[in-house]
Amino acid sequence: MTVHIGAAKDDIAPTVLMPGDPYRAKWAAETFLDTPRCINQVRGMLGFTGTWQGHPVTIQGSGMGMPSLSIYANELIRDYDAQTLIRIGSCGGMQDHVSIRDVILAMSTTTLSTPSSGIFKDLNFAPTPDFGLLMAAYQAAQAKGTKTHVGGIYSSDVFYDERPDLNEQMMRHGILGVEMEAAELYILAARYKRRALAVLTVSDHLITHEALPAEDRERSFGDMVEIALQAAFS
Repeated sequence: MTVHIGAAKDDIAPTVLMPGDPYRAKWAAETFLDTPRCINQVRGMLGFTGTWQGHPVTIQGSGMGMPSLSIYANELIRDYDAQTLIRIGSCGGMQDHVSIRDVILAMSTTTLSTPSSGIFKDLNFAPTPDFGLLMAAYQAAQAKGTKTHVGGIYSSDVFYDERPDLNEQMMRHGILGVEMEAAELYILAARYKRRALAVLTVSDHLITHEALPAEDRERSFGDMVEIALQAAFS
């Protein structure tokens, strides 16, 4: 048990999927895991552990933004010895060839700041995922026939953005999508020598201003969860 996770040590699996929304964690656990049980309810940040094809898996909500993600990822790694952490979440598309419902695999993460920024001082550290996970996720996506993009994303530290000029530069330099958590996850994985990946579903688009209807989100997000699970155990 930690300050933010009320689970016993044995309740957390070595492989953890991390959606931002705790109710998405509940949906994913009940949809994809066998015999899921709730192992965390502290502060309403739900976590569940079950099995997928015989493999133990925990799905733990991380909250919104890098500071919140950092709390849960730190505790999962340092106190529960999680070895593989995969963010499953939504993102905003930033390129014309990226469409609603597409999946993005984050090969790199660009950011203005993270909770770990103070460690690096003047250094622009470039966090990246585990290559084995990235390759396995891409192969799983291809096998499913899911339209998938591999490349750089932007991890923003704000939701209500006041920097349209910055978004323009992200688009100009080929950034595929924007979200709010992956950069800190990749940094922590590098620090503690763990495997990490962000598998993202495009739920809205900064260029076309399309947005995925609420009733379609769970069906579309299912591909993302299956890709993450396949990658974790390939």
